[in-house]
Amino acid sequence: MYRNIFKSRVLSVALVALGVAMMYIGAQRGEVLIVLNKAIKVCMECIGIG
Repeated sequence: MYRNIFKSRVLSVALVALGVAMMYIGAQRGEVLIVLNKAIKVCMECIGIG
């Protein structure tokens, strides 16, 4: 039983670390501004302003 919990935690930590690494790489590439601009455009279209 302890072995299953250990495998589960190791997998969880690895996936969290991978997610953080991907967010860091995306931020370094400047993709934050691209996503923010697209979100603003979608919101403006939904409201009917843009």
